[in-house]
Amino acid sequence: MAEPFLTQETGEQPDCMEESCGLFGVYLNKTEDGGLSSQPAQMTYYGLYSLQHRGQESAGIAVSDRKRIAVHKDMGLVPEVFNKRILEGLLGSMAVGHVRYSTTGSSLVVNAQPLVFHYLKGMIALAHNGNLTNAKELHDLLAGQGSVFQSTTDSEIIVNLLARYSQSRIEEALMKCMIDIKGAYALLIMTEDKLIGVRDPYGIRPLCLGRLGDKGHILASETCALDTIGAEFVRDLDPGEIVVIDQRGVRSMHTIPGERKALCIFEYVYFARPDSIMDGVNVHQARKAMGRQLARENDVQADLVISVPDSGTPAALGYAEESGIPFEEGLMKNRYIGRTFIQPSQEMRDLGVRLKLNPVQRYLKGRRVIMVDDSIVRGTTSRQIVRMLREAGAIEVHMAISSPPTRFPCFYGIDTTKDDLIAVKLGREAIREFIGADSLHYLSLEGLKACFPGAGDEFCTACFSGKYPVEIPGESEGKYSLEKESELRINPKKEMEEIRD
Repeated sequence: MAEPFLTQETGEQPDCMEESCGLFGVYLNKTEDGGLSSQPAQMTYYGLYSLQHRGQESAGIAVSDRKRIAVHKDMGLVPEVFNKRILEGLLGSMAVGHVRYSTTGSSLVVNAQPLVFHYLKGMIALAHNGNLTNAKELHDLLAGQGSVFQSTTDSEIIVNLLARYSQSRIEEALMKCMIDIKGAYALLIMTEDKLIGVRDPYGIRPLCLGRLGDKGHILASETCALDTIGAEFVRDLDPGEIVVIDQRGVRSMHTIPGERKALCIFEYVYFARPDSIMDGVNVHQARKAMGRQLARENDVQADLVISVPDSGTPAALGYAEESGIPFEEGLMKNRYIGRTFIQPSQEMRDLGVRLKLNPVQRYLKGRRVIMVDDSIVRGTTSRQIVRMLREAGAIEVHMAISSPPTRFPCFYGIDTTKDDLIAVKLGREAIREFIGADSLHYLSLEGLKACFPGAGDEFCTACFSGKYPVEIPGESEGKYSLEKESELRINPKKEMEEIRD
């Protein structure tokens, strides 16, 4: 989530794009013992484990026994926050889980999710992936009307809006809430007896539906989480869709339509796990296609193609296939480095990279090397890796990036500002000189889109193009009002259609 109300400087930012969080929810028609059990919490634990790449700051699981909601959450990775004893104490028939990456100044347990709260009609747990672009305006308006905020997340704005509309059914309250909020969001909401998934009108953030045979259903950020627990993929939620799972089955309601579909293209470039499928496209295959297109656009003579593991590897494989230049694992990744290793001193600032990556001198010595990575954000890590490759004996190092230059900040849940982006300050030749490469090549925006035949303009490419599908801060006109029921584009009294899955 974004934290628009309270920030503080806490040190150097990571040299990569960071996703906000991952969502996982399970609704069981019946548990293995026929009653309440820890099975939903355990499934959610494994689902979150498979989504750990989407957030490493905090983790949480809330469960419902159809009478009340209990929650456990804390700072840290999934296996650091949960153990067998904790999971066995989370009894229920459904659960919602969340893993989170926070922006600067918000790495606090108070911001960990799911958020659990009491309102007029009972208890609700909410987990959110994304960012509200009109968060400040809504926060100021709600605070001026007496709302109290305990955290710095924009997710709490959604909580306050739901409470405000609590006279209505939860489905209708969500519809009204979706009219008020702007930006990118995927939501999981759990009441005492319902599990609900919501995707924003543009579909910027991903959310999919899965099925556990006749046992129940799953909602998750990525299909890899479904695979982990043996669930069958049903479909991706449509932009602007609300899916409700309860004793009546699975029902769907389509709410405010966006002007166009705009899934974040960086999901394919970097965020998503390679084995996930999003909107019918396998992420690994998409990244290989980016590498092949990159090779078509750049004629570089070299002896070897290597990747910056792991996210750069599929593109490097595609580059090698298209160019005919052999691929080798020229950089070995230490996969046992956790998020809490001791940060190096300024005098040993390269140590953090060297702990994670080690050049394989046997392949590099005396070779001309093409190094493929998914993106360059600040450039400091790329600079260190190029230096390491030269020290290992590479006589030429050519940098190939499987996405266009990142020149614009994201307002939809990714932790970047203009100050973070080297491509805002420097041109390509100056970036090449800064990182110390012999050449630097980016995939063109047209080439990136060509990797998705037939998709047309169905992506958000704002970080590359500056074309934002949803209004951004400073560009809103007029004052915000929360009395907008007349703007509903569907009949709130009409029963939601049953999903035939």
